[in-house]
Parts: sequence; structure tokens; C-alpha cells
Amino acid sequence: MPKVRSTGGAPRKQGFNKSNHSMNPERPKEGLKGVAKVRSKSTIKRLQMYRNFKAKRDRTGKILTPAPFQGWLPSGAQARVEPNQKWFGNSRVISQNALQKFQEELGAAVKNPYQMVMKPTTLPITLLNEKAKNARVHLLDTESFESVFGPKKSRKRPNVAVKGLDELSQLVQERHDKYSDEKDSNIVRDNGGVKDLPRDWVMAAGQSKRIWNELYKVVDSSDVLLQVLDARDPMGTRSAHLEKYLKTEKPHKHLIFILNKVDLVPTWATQRWVAILSKEYPTIAFHASMMHPFGKGALINILRQFAKLHIDKKQISVGFIGYPNVGKSSIINTLRSKKVCKVAPIAGETKVWQYITLMRRIYLIDCPGVVYPSAETDIEKVLKGVVRVELVNNPEDYIEAVLERVRKDYLIKTYKVEEWTSAIDFLEKLAYRMGKLLKKGEPDIGIVARIILNDWQRGKLPFYCCPPGFEKPLSAKEEETDLNVVQDFSKIKVGLTYEGEDVKELEPIENIEKAVDELIENEENESGENGEDEEKEDEDSVKEDDGEKNGDDMDSDDSSDISTIYSDMEDMKEKEYALSASGPFTVEHLSKKKIKRKGRKSEESGPQVKKLTSRQRRAMERAQKRKKIGSNFYEVSNVKNRSYRPKKKQNAV
Repeated sequence: MPKVRSTGGAPRKQGFNKSNHSMNPERPKEGLKGVAKVRSKSTIKRLQMYRNFKAKRDRTGKILTPAPFQGWLPSGAQARVEPNQKWFGNSRVISQNALQKFQEELGAAVKNPYQMVMKPTTLPITLLNEKAKNARVHLLDTESFESVFGPKKSRKRPNVAVKGLDELSQLVQERHDKYSDEKDSNIVRDNGGVKDLPRDWVMAAGQSKRIWNELYKVVDSSDVLLQVLDARDPMGTRSAHLEKYLKTEKPHKHLIFILNKVDLVPTWATQRWVAILSKEYPTIAFHASMMHPFGKGALINILRQFAKLHIDKKQISVGFIGYPNVGKSSIINTLRSKKVCKVAPIAGETKVWQYITLMRRIYLIDCPGVVYPSAETDIEKVLKGVVRVELVNNPEDYIEAVLERVRKDYLIKTYKVEEWTSAIDFLEKLAYRMGKLLKKGEPDIGIVARIILNDWQRGKLPFYCCPPGFEKPLSAKEEETDLNVVQDFSKIKVGLTYEGEDVKELEPIENIEKAVDELIENEENESGENGEDEEKEDEDSVKEDDGEKNGDDMDSDDSSDISTIYSDMEDMKEKEYALSASGPFTVEHLSKKKIKRKGRKSEESGPQVKKLTSRQRRAMERAQKRKKIGSNFYEVSNVKNRSYRPKKKQNAV
């Protein structure tokens, strides 16, 4: 007999629902006891609608069936708008004078780099921009709808330059007379076998797609962007394309200029460049050095203020962008007081972006150097440090530009070459003096040219671009730095020796002392306990989180190094202060216990210690030194050759 698979029961019959439930519109209505009026089908539907007003959830609270207007409509479905009582209320009206005043104030706040709009309104502010309205093309102003698509539409005649054959032949003759072979680019000309070489691939450094992808990663991940500039050529190392991109596409991100390598230029030039660049963005003069930094306290405190501005975030990210070989990684090492980024005096050392922890709420992002494709010549690229010298072909071609930019006195003092007639003559004399010779005593011009270019890129040759208007003193408007970073440039330690006209005195800035007094008064008004608690939280949190988040980039003892940031800021002798739209704030972490004003003694300074004489100081140093005592290796270490013989006891005398 054939086998029959069991279906598990009889199939379900299709028909009416015969249950007697009160929510069943098909239930029998005869013989119901205690029911005066039976629910109709419409009443049951209305009650079911009330039941669906609440979302159905499981035991864990997860929504199984969303309430009306709570779920997402599938793609392609017709969207519904939630009804609102405000649709039928009166609309708000603003006067024209109030609107214009609002536009002016908001526009001034957005354009000012020293002010931040912290709580923007949810209203469509972009509709108030008159420029955006005028930028749109109004087709109906030129051609009406009726004249194109309506019953009164009219066909236009084609726009022909001539009316007949005679005018056409006359026009051809005129163009034939004006034709010139030199201006025609389609003609194949005989170049005599001489053709310009294609541009060397080395000159495209910093323009690859991979590096630009790294840049956009840093820009998207950062809340604050620091564009690092070379103090020797600030305008040449600025990226106009990147600044325009940030202003149009990322207006909510803050941009700050860092004028690095101020130890290679005179201090008066640094002061002028800071005054010029501060008109566009906040600018800080910086010297990246582990032992003698400048501007470190100013930069750290500005970053801490940005962290307070973005109090809604757990942490902020600070991205370093700029040309290659301007010192981005060196600034990060200076802020951390430790080598956490790989640095080298050559371009392209940083290959990928990397995160570095500065504090609990501040992270730093290092970025490789990026160059925007522009009309820069090969000479400008080499002298800006974009290209590695060892990869440059024919380096002697760029020495003439170096001799033009560096004063002759500095060249004689550096290379001990007195006179020369041309760049090749200079290279030959320097090659004989340095002993760089080929076979038969011929000078090796290529090696000497690379040495000069390396000295140029590494800052051994004194050179700087004079700021515009350096012949006149700073105007009163430029000296007003109420919303600027005020630094004492006299504390910069210039590594190169400048002479003659390059040496000038710094122009006095009266705002420093005034800013110091205001900062001290504001600090005294604040409670010292809150400041100490915040500092302890930062230090403790860094000690806890530093080793976990940095991973392979840092060692396990990084927390102890970060605690030195505060000690470095306290021990700095330079006066650096920063002012912002929200009020002045100290650059060095000033606390109520550490401030000392003239004519006022510190309350908790304690008893004064008497100064020691030189003899007492030397005696204390000798006492603190540990006395070195030698030991036998075989007695101390656990080795096989160790002698197990007991020591002989000396007889007591």
C-alpha cells in the first residue's frame, strides 16, 4: 500500500468567524443576555483604532509594532505629514529694520574668526541671504510660460550672423585676412629636433589621490584645524584652496594659523607676520623644540578653551594640516614633550594620519603634507621643501635662485667663498674647498648643490620673506589685539645670526601688561577650588586613559609625560596670554596660589627659605649622591660558577 504523509490535521475552513467575542462584528446577535445595544461593525473598527495609538513592545522594551507617525515609511510609499494645531495659528511677522539688523549681526559673527555661534536658530536662515536669491536663474523673467508652452507660443527664428551669401563671403574674407599661423595650436610645427622634457614626477609630491584622501579624513574627523605655516615664507605655504573649502563646505570647523620655525627669522618679522595673519584667522607664533619651546602654553590653553566651547562632546579632535616639511609632527611632539610622531627634516616623512592623546578631552590628529596642484614652478617647490633633495634631477639648476634670495654676506660667512661670477662658479669653488672631487680633480657640482639645498631646507642659511609694509611702523589698529593672541616675542631664541638691516627692535605692545592685569583680576574673582579640581581631573583622567587609547604609538609611561605639560606651562618664563570673544583667559595655567603681584605677598607661600652658600650647596650635593660600591658578579648572580664555599670567619682580635 502506498504511504500517505500526515498533514497534522484537517485543513482550515474558509468562512465567517463564529466566535462570540464582543469585538467580532460577525458574531450572532440573537439570544444575548445583559446586552442592551450590540456593537456595530463601525464601533468595533473605531475601538480597534484607539488600540493602535500605542506602540506594542516586548518584555525588553523593543518596539514590535510602532505607533502612528512613529515608524519609517518604506521607500516609494506616499509620505504623510503629522497634523499640527500650529498650522491654523497666526504666522509670526518681523519688521524690515529688525530683519536687516539681524542679517548684519549674524553675518558679522559668522565672518569673524574670533567669534563662534554656539546655539544657531532652527529657522531657515539661508533664505534671508539676498545673494543666494539673486544667484538663481529666473527663466520666467526672460521668457514667459505662455510664449513657450501656452496657446500663444511663438517660434523664434535662428540667430544667424549674416543675412545673405554676399555677407557670408565678406565675413570669410575678413577672417582669412586676420588669420595668423603663430596663434593656431592645431598646426604641427617643426621644432628642429628640440622638445621640452616632461615635468619630473618628483614635482608632483603631495598631490597624490591617496594623500588627499588622508587630508579629507583629517578634515572630517577634526573639530579644530591648525594650519601650520613656515615663518620664512608664510604666504607661500598657505593653501588658498583648502581655506576656501573650509569656509564654504565646513564653516562650522574652527581654523587657526600656527607660524612655526620662528627661531629661523628675526623677531620683528615674526611680530609683523602675526599681526598681518591675525586679521584673517587667529595666529600663534610657535617654536617646536623639546627643550626650549615657544608658544606651547598659548596653544594648549586655546585648545582647552575650544574643548570648553564644545562642552556637549566627550572630546574634541584637533587636526594639523599644511605643506610638507613645515613641522606638523614636531609641534605634536612638543605639545606632548615626547617623541610620539616620527619626524625628519625632509618632506613626506608622515605617510598616514594618526591619533595622539593630548588630554582627556583633546586628541591630536597628524596629517601628511598636502600640496594643491597650482602654477608653482619647480624652483618654488624645491625651495619650499616640498621635494626631497636626493630625488631632484640636476640640483645645480636651483642654486641660482638660492644665491638670489640669500644675502652675499651670509653666504660668505657660511661657506667661506669670497667671490664668484655665477652659480656654477660658486659650486666649483665650494667643491674645491670641501674636497668634493671626481676623477682627474674635476669638481662634483651635483653633490655640492645637494648640500646647499639641504642646508636651505633645514634652515642653516639665513633667509626670510619680508612682511608687506615693514618700512612703516605698525598702525594703531594692528596693535589692538583685544581678540588676538598676545605673545612676548622678545622671548624667542633665534638660532641664526642676522646682521645689518635684518636686525630691528621690536615694537612695544602696550596690551600685554593690560591683559596680564585683567587676567589676574578675573582669576582672583574665580574660586580657586574649582580650578584645582578641574586640573586634578584632567591629570587623573589622562593617567587612566592615555595608555589604553594610544596603543602602539605610545609607551606605557605616557601618563607621566602628560603630567609634565602642566609643569612646563608653570615653569615657562615667557609671557603668553590669549584673548577671545568670551573674555580673556590665561595661557599659562594660573591658579590663585601661584599668582604673585607687585606689593602683595602670596598667602600660602609659607616661610621663606634662607639662601645657601656655595659650600653648603656642594655639601648637600655630595650627600645626595649615592656612593658606588663594587660587587663580585659570581657572588651576586645565580650562575653555575658561583663559589659555594663558606666564607672564612675572621678571628676577633
